[in-house]
Amino acid sequence: MKIKKHILPLLVALNFAPLFLTAQNKTTSVHFDFYGDSVSLQFDDALFINFPEPLSEQAILEFNQKISETDYLPVISTLLSYKKQYNLDDWLYYQLIRKTAQHISPKADNYTRYTLYKWFFLTRSGYDAMLNIHRDKILFYVQCDENIYNIPYRVKNGKQYVCLNYHDYGAIDFNQVSFDEVVLNIPEAAKGFSYKVTHLPHFRPGDYMEKDLRFNYNESDYYFKVKLNPEIKTIFANYPVVDYASYFNIPLSTETYKSLIPALKKTIKGLNAKNGVDYLMRFTRYAFLFEPDSSDFGKEKRLSPEQTLLFDKSDCEDRAALFFYLVKEIYDLPMIVLSFPTHVTVAVKFDRPVGKTILYNGEKYTVCEPTPQRIDLNIGELMPSLEKATYEIAYAYHPVTK
Repeated sequence: MKIKKHILPLLVALNFAPLFLTAQNKTTSVHFDFYGDSVSLQFDDALFINFPEPLSEQAILEFNQKISETDYLPVISTLLSYKKQYNLDDWLYYQLIRKTAQHISPKADNYTRYTLYKWFFLTRSGYDAMLNIHRDKILFYVQCDENIYNIPYRVKNGKQYVCLNYHDYGAIDFNQVSFDEVVLNIPEAAKGFSYKVTHLPHFRPGDYMEKDLRFNYNESDYYFKVKLNPEIKTIFANYPVVDYASYFNIPLSTETYKSLIPALKKTIKGLNAKNGVDYLMRFTRYAFLFEPDSSDFGKEKRLSPEQTLLFDKSDCEDRAALFFYLVKEIYDLPMIVLSFPTHVTVAVKFDRPVGKTILYNGEKYTVCEPTPQRIDLNIGELMPSLEKATYEIAYAYHPVTK
């Protein structure tokens, strides 16, 4: 997203002198970087609301009352206009809200106030969100109908609410600690939040680094110099575990795509679909080191295709996502994702099935293993230990007929 400098009419106090670049009539302009582009913000003190300690329901209600009486609508209008103009998915829009809140009320100065600004901007942008508190802890939930894993959620009136800031507390034993909702009636806050990421920012080309990838195929060495942006790690740092349909379809950023996909297409030009997919399978299998999430991150973390390229190590789910993306982008073949109790792999539908096939909706899919194993598996071969194992079809992709 090539972002023009926006002057957001945010009204904030003049207490944050280190951030200010100009000041006139109690208004101050500051600048921050939003994934490679400069955004300008103009503040006045009207929208800045002090939040005294300790945390309590009454203090939150008073904060909401005071900030609701300010002229905040131009702020929301500008943020939503920005979201529409640059086609920001909800997750990227939330990142913009986080950065905006950080420049009004730095997280390190007053965590509760920082969280309240995020909640305020998100609810006034139309999203259904709630606050829950216990002593000095405040949890910020957003309504979401999607399958989200490994983070707390609550159910209210039959709707699921997923916690946005649980990572800030590390771990909370909800069997020992009871949080109470702060009931706030925000009529315009009715929209659900989606974790689907369908667009990535158009980072500045100069912000990319180059990474060398190499692997051997049919006794020949192949080398690729891929451009990758470290900001991808920041965008997805607190991204939760989502279902396969969501994270398998997270795209590559522009420069990463341009540095890899044309090179792969050129290399496999002239190969039939089976041999081309075999090449992509072995590229995904051998161009990266293997490491389970428990060793690398200490918990389950599903990497998007670009994250898999960016990180030096990845596990079976990450490689399945990258392999799926490459096959879809280059050949656009039907595929299914097979989820075993301890493994995830992919099966591809060819005109003529090969070896081990999976019957799904009357069609035969050929197993293609993108993760390194003790034996060098060919297309149509499944790990012997999985031959009789149970599995589920976690995701099925079929190209749209044009």
